[in-house]
Amino acid sequence: MMNITYVGHSGFLAEIDDAYFLFDYYKGTMPQMDASKKMFVFASHAHYDHYNKAIYELRKDFAEIYYILSSDITAEAEGVYSVKPNEELVCGGCHVRTLRSNDEGVAFLVRYHERTLYHAGDLNWWHWEGEPEAYNTGMRRSYQAEINKLQKEKIDAAFVPVDPRLGEQYCWGIDCFMKRTETSHVFPMHFWGNYEIFDRLMLEQCTKEYRDRIIKIEQEGQSFLLSGSDD
Repeated sequence: MMNITYVGHSGFLAEIDDAYFLFDYYKGTMPQMDASKKMFVFASHAHYDHYNKAIYELRKDFAEIYYILSSDITAEAEGVYSVKPNEELVCGGCHVRTLRSNDEGVAFLVRYHERTLYHAGDLNWWHWEGEPEAYNTGMRRSYQAEINKLQKEKIDAAFVPVDPRLGEQYCWGIDCFMKRTETSHVFPMHFWGNYEIFDRLMLEQCTKEYRDRIIKIEQEGQSFLLSGSDD
């Protein structure tokens, strides 16, 4: 089993076996945790809505804790793993692979005890009305090129942006991701508190074949118990 808690915005806490995985925390209340477990903390880039120095306070609670931060973040503590795009590392029994974000920083593919998690950070199909055609074309190509690297991966849970500021193009990124990867559960994120985005997703024609794999979030602090093929 795997427990996923939506902390807020793009922040999620995953609990798997003997470890926690905290992604892109910048605000929100953390649930009560078992400090005897390992803690892996990820930050995809330095934008204020993806990184908060408060993550270092977790060192007071966890004896075994690992920080894996994008290289554009200036570490505020010792023993931090700084990662660039297209790198791999192993720490605490966790295998981490990074993709190149087409905004800032990296996306994370994380494997631990036969479980695989993907957190996009700000890697997305950013199509902005009013931008030059060449800009939007570049965004499409860069996004698709990175997602294509995941086509052979079996992902248990993925966290992917659905930014309502993109207008009608808000779902292009998640649609591309779900149709090109083998993902069991997808958590939309980066929706700026606009929970109506989930109702919109369920009505989109493009999501028809994977709607049952979209996890509907209704509030911060909400937890979801997921089963996997090995349970």
